[in-house]
Amino acid sequence: QVQLVESGGGLVQPGGSLTLSCAASGSFYNVNIMGWYRQAPGKQRELVARLSSGGSPNYADSVKGRFTISRDNAKNTVYLQMNNLRPEDTAVYYCNADVALTWYNNRAYWGQGTQVTVSS
Repeated sequence: QVQLVESGGGLVQPGGSLTLSCAASGSFYNVNIMGWYRQAPGKQRELVARLSSGGSPNYADSVKGRFTISRDNAKNTVYLQMNNLRPEDTAVYYCNADVALTWYNNRAYWGQGTQVTVSS
């Protein structure tokens, strides 16, 4: 019923930039918190950044000063601008959204994942 569609991943050289997008679609009352997680090979999934509607963003320490999360509430879309990318940023990036299906029924949804590879 609710889908998160990601786009923007790809291959980039160290020091380069990419911007990820994630749009929520379907039938729901509201989208509260939206965020980005990533999972590198052999590692656990970790929080990259998250942003509630009208709130302040939270970032993993490893990406502070380099990544910027933003959202367009009218479009139910969250973005992740990634600058000065490093090889250790290589991972599958997953969009996550806390969705209020009704005013009382909330559920977390995940995007399909998009590969970001930082390599020369």
